[in-house]
Amino acid sequence: MHVLRAIILPSLVFGFLVTQVTILVTTVYLHRALSHRALSVKPAAALPFRVWIWVTTGMRPREWVAVHRKHHSATDTADDPHSPIVHGFWRVQLGNVGLYKKVAGDEVAVKRYARDLPADRFDRALFDHALLGLGIGTSIAMAFTALIGLGWQVGLLGSLLHAGMYVMLSGAINAVGHTYGSRPQENSATNGQFLATFTGGEGLHNNHHAAPTSATFALHGEFDPGWWLVRALRSLGLASVRHDDVKLKQVA
Repeated sequence: MHVLRAIILPSLVFGFLVTQVTILVTTVYLHRALSHRALSVKPAAALPFRVWIWVTTGMRPREWVAVHRKHHSATDTADDPHSPIVHGFWRVQLGNVGLYKKVAGDEVAVKRYARDLPADRFDRALFDHALLGLGIGTSIAMAFTALIGLGWQVGLLGSLLHAGMYVMLSGAINAVGHTYGSRPQENSATNGQFLATFTGGEGLHNNHHAAPTSATFALHGEFDPGWWLVRALRSLGLASVRHDDVKLKQVA
């Protein structure tokens, strides 16, 4: 019981909070800003976002963008990197990392789908080195939790729990978001407010596929946590939105 109170519960809370911040950065910066250009983020915010993604996930933004753009170009077809209709629900939910890496590791695909995001000097020096970023992130987490009196063990376990939560929630966006929920718009993705609440709005997947260049995913009065971060950035002069009106994608 003492270990539960002293280490496990604080680690769960710490890991959950880190995951939520990481998901917000993912949906606003990697997804809405870089992948769809729904908003432009000023360097004063973009650089911290890049650092956060690096130390919490080790992902390369251009690879994330390439995977996601390919998903949109071939949604729920054989070429979709992570369609539950093609690969099966559980393979996407539990094996999303492997499906992601298959495209992220394909240099031809990355160049094709993320040609506007070539590696820069920061990528070559820092952000392309995933293990270095994750090592720095875990070290910071351990130092932080030790500094505030929780112990370095909480930082270490919390970092591991964060990795698991982030992977599972990311898998759910692709698996659940194309299987269960409502379809107010005419596309194969689905909306789920419960999932959206814990994925920065990403659970409003049907809305997003209907209006991919919209900076908000809440098209029908839903709750979109990512939109609140967009609004905060905008009010601080750190971002500009591509268009305020919702532009629905034309269905062929």
